Amino acid sequence: MSGSSFGKLFRITTWGESHGPGVGVVIDGCPAGIPLAEENIQRFLDRRRPGQSKYTTRRNEADSVEILSGVFEGKTTGTPISLLVRNQDQRSKDYGNIAVSYRPGHADFPFREKYGFRDYRGGGRSSGRETIGRVAAGAVASKLLEEVGITLRAYTKAIGHYTVDEKDYNFSEITENSFYMPNNSIAEKAGEYVSSLMAQTDSCGGIVECIADGLPVGIGEPVFDKLDALLAQAVMSVGAVKGVEIGDGFAASASVGSRNNDPFYMKDGKVCKKTNHSGGTLGGMSDGSRLILRAAVKPTSSIAKTQNTVNESGEDIEISIHGRHDPVIVPRAVVVVESMTAVTLADLLLQNAVSKMDNIKKIYQ
Repeated sequence: MSGSSFGKLFRITTWGESHGPGVGVVIDGCPAGIPLAEENIQRFLDRRRPGQSKYTTRRNEADSVEILSGVFEGKTTGTPISLLVRNQDQRSKDYGNIAVSYRPGHADFPFREKYGFRDYRGGGRSSGRETIGRVAAGAVASKLLEEVGITLRAYTKAIGHYTVDEKDYNFSEITENSFYMPNNSIAEKAGEYVSSLMAQTDSCGGIVECIADGLPVGIGEPVFDKLDALLAQAVMSVGAVKGVEIGDGFAASASVGSRNNDPFYMKDGKVCKKTNHSGGTLGGMSDGSRLILRAAVKPTSSIAKTQNTVNESGEDIEISIHGRHDPVIVPRAVVVVESMTAVTLADLLLQNAVSKMDNIKKIYQ
């Protein structure tokens, strides 16, 4: 199986299965000298940990991270950083009834066709638990970005049809509700909606928004490795994400050039933009304004409601998926989207360091 690595200079490789001994990530290319401790990574993992509210799976996992290499006396050494999280509360018996059945909305069928067999216990590599490695890597990437003044923040913009308008954002409320929404009032309504779906053994999706401040101009390579292109790849690689947009995104298609263009003006000797419809990118490079990314997250595929499917013998059957599953993935996906954004920015930041000779001379002269 290929495709478990992402990045060029800051390169991550995730490994492990949902019901194996553990999951984790190897990070190669992280510069030496960044202060890093397990608690820095644990704060990120705690945000995606199961069992935080009635809207998340009851799988009881501490998700405690162990740093196996790449850190000495509290700082990165420049060598590969290996991070491990052990699985502790697997219930493989919950998946016995789907061992030979294809769950709607899951990767069971293409996995079987591609490899000839599959790990049916929670989906193996296609499980949401694979994102633990991404989040751990994102914590390290965020530490790198913080060293140069780049900060990220992600939150839930929408659960189903319950959307927080930008004018109603209150970032202090993000951690005050179960959905990580920047508005407690909308979060309360979203909770009632999700509860009604739970009573119907159904699920819903939503939208995660991620913003990055402090990006210098020019991050991103202007052809195939555009900032927005790699962000789309990184975030779309998260299993539950079905769409990514930057800035106005799809709404730009209904706009006109005179409104969609962001006029420039001078302020304190610097080039600034009056608006930010582009979401912080121009020509595949950062333009110095706030980066704005949104990810559309699909409804949880594992639901107890009876659905039609087929089994490996080619028979039409009905299936009801039991076990411990989130009625909405969005709250736990927030930190995953933030992490993949951080990993992408860290990689492109390192690439940008050698974009012109002046930068190289500053190092070697």
